[in-house]
Amino acid sequence: MQIEILYPEICNLFGDSGNMRYLRQCLPEAEFTATKLCDEPLFVKETPNFIYMGSMTEKSQGRVIERLMPYRERIDELIDGGTCFLFTGNSMEVLGESIKSNDDMLEGLGILKIRAKRDMKNRLNSLFLGKFEKMDIVGFHSRFSTADSEERGFAEVIRGCGTNADSKTEGVRKNNFFGTYLLGPILVLNPDFTRYLLELIGAEGKIAFEETARQAFKLRLAEFKDMKRHLD
Repeated sequence: MQIEILYPEICNLFGDSGNMRYLRQCLPEAEFTATKLCDEPLFVKETPNFIYMGSMTEKSQGRVIERLMPYRERIDELIDGGTCFLFTGNSMEVLGESIKSNDDMLEGLGILKIRAKRDMKNRLNSLFLGKFEKMDIVGFHSRFSTADSEERGFAEVIRGCGTNADSKTEGVRKNNFFGTYLLGPILVLNPDFTRYLLELIGAEGKIAFEETARQAFKLRLAEFKDMKRHLD
């Protein structure tokens, strides 16, 4: 089993690198490839079982788009073919049509029908509670951007902010591509979702530290459902 981590030297904000540290514990026999910014991605010539990219600075988004642009058609092909992707934080924006910031417009890869807009004077910090495939999802938002999306949402919003202030869904799902603004890291916080992804890529066995992860999730879920608890 092959897991590719894209550009971990710059796509590692908000503890998102914990997602892959945790996945290594869940899949000790898997082959993990950390693709650096100057490398040709593994997915160009092979088909990994799972491809991950985490949060980055707004400046780094332009560098990532530049590096991935030559492989746009291959990424599109992999998504259409059902390869499993998880892009967290603002990483999903690089696959969108554009990222607008004040008078500047950054062209994305155009694979996803989303258009992001940054407001660098206002950061959205909040907790999030949602539903994915009938399972509860918890996480955190810390972002300068929102997005208009024509894609299927990743999670139904129960409490907190969606992809934009008026959206009833958070993130993007296209086949087995999952893009979400959620931080956390999401795999550590959500054992059911982690189990879902492992089954999706054909992995067997239990998730790492399952009993502890589920106990922590139960406590956090109760906190996020408490209407006396403000989410922002």
